[in-house]
Amino acid sequence: LYTNSILRIDQKNVKKIKIFCFFSIKLVKFKRFDTPLVARDYYLQQKEGNLAKLLKKVLKKQISEGEELAVGDTKLGNIIKEKLNIPCVSNAATTELMRGIRSHIDSLLDEHKDELANMRLALAHSLGRYQVKFNPDKIDTMIIQGISLLDDLDKELNNYIMRCREWYGWHFPELSKIISDPILYVKTVRAIGIKQNAINIDMSEFLSPDLEAKIKSEAEISMGTMISDSDMNCIQYLCEQILDLSDYRAQLSQYLKERMATLAPNLTALLGELVGARLISHAGSLVTLAKYPASTVQILGAEKALFRALKTKKDTPKYGLIYHAQIVGQASTKMKGKMARKLSAKVSLASRIDALADESKGASMGIEARAYLERVSRQGQEPRRISGVSTKHDKYRFKRFAAHDKKFAFYSWIISN
Repeated sequence: LYTNSILRIDQKNVKKIKIFCFFSIKLVKFKRFDTPLVARDYYLQQKEGNLAKLLKKVLKKQISEGEELAVGDTKLGNIIKEKLNIPCVSNAATTELMRGIRSHIDSLLDEHKDELANMRLALAHSLGRYQVKFNPDKIDTMIIQGISLLDDLDKELNNYIMRCREWYGWHFPELSKIISDPILYVKTVRAIGIKQNAINIDMSEFLSPDLEAKIKSEAEISMGTMISDSDMNCIQYLCEQILDLSDYRAQLSQYLKERMATLAPNLTALLGELVGARLISHAGSLVTLAKYPASTVQILGAEKALFRALKTKKDTPKYGLIYHAQIVGQASTKMKGKMARKLSAKVSLASRIDALADESKGASMGIEARAYLERVSRQGQEPRRISGVSTKHDKYRFKRFAAHDKKFAFYSWIISN
């Protein structure tokens, strides 16, 4: 700066600094980064609140005793003042000053104007590669996309199977009553084709002998209408698509199971891979889920019901996505709310261990917590004993009552006679 008075300007004239910035500033020293990797490391150190070694060397050489350093970041100014004992100024005037410097950076670095764009591009690419490579939420993204695709596949499979049943039902309506399993139904339709061919088709690979015999007998007396070969080809092609999607769904489910066991073993042990993946997907990432309190985890997925209950001043929901967990589903109706509350507390703790622990300790915490919750669930379903009754005197008490009943029966016989 030509003068330090610009840093002491009053609040009313702060915005004028940007206008006169070009006339008040000159470039004294320019320090080039050796490589884009050095520039990237410098940026990351500054972002984490650490003072880079390169900045220390430059400040020690350029700042003389009695001079003040204008800093745009207050935290950085405090670190410089603490470690290098250099007085720093950070106020509204310095903010406008930094804004003016950024506006006139091309004029200040006129000698390096051609290289400036290339340096920015190289730094941006280096930072992008680093953040993609070391992003802790990267695996979370794979799980989120995987569980979303699994839900979409379930919807598509249900629609395709329903369409296949309705389409083939015009030709062989009795088959849907014989076979309830959708995949077995599709395999049977693909194997039979025209119902008159059922008597000659071997279906022992996927059907029991009794079921196969029943299908063949029903095909001979079926009340369905006849369809053309072109219609049957379309139906069989639909069956092929359904079976391919079913196989891919099984592969995707196994992939999610392995990913969840690696990323969140404790959460998987508590909830299972599907419910755990849906919680991570709803929260956005495992780290975000770990930041939620247990009360938020309990109703995660039931936000609409919660706000509707608050608006109408009615009872708030007791559970959201966590309701689909096996521990809550197996509990009795009276115990579901209690088990959801206890499970959400354990889920909150498990997600923090999985997301923030320095070293992976496996699923030991999740397994212990699940055993505890199952024990609590069993105890809650057992009938309670009457308070104040000593168990060791039960046998004597029942004998005394039995003797009293016999004595009462003897007196009743005397009176009646």
